[in-house]
Amino acid sequence: MTVAASGQGGLLVRVPPEDTDKLLARAHVSPMVMGGRDTRGWLRVDADGVKTKRQLQGWVRRSVQRVRALPPK
Repeated sequence: MTVAASGQGGLLVRVPPEDTDKLLARAHVSPMVMGGRDTRGWLRVDADGVKTKRQLQGWVRRSVQRVRALPPK
């Protein structure tokens, strides 16, 4: 899975874990939290962070690149 629509608006985006800290410095980006814990390698991007086609494409492109780099299941 690469991205998912969040029920709270915005997206849940899979990213390289080593890029997480750098990406968290961006506006409208926060950790994805499940069960009270940050989910490393996943970020929440608020709706304001994907308002434009360019913003959305950037997040989807980054996520697809990450997933393509993973070993097959």
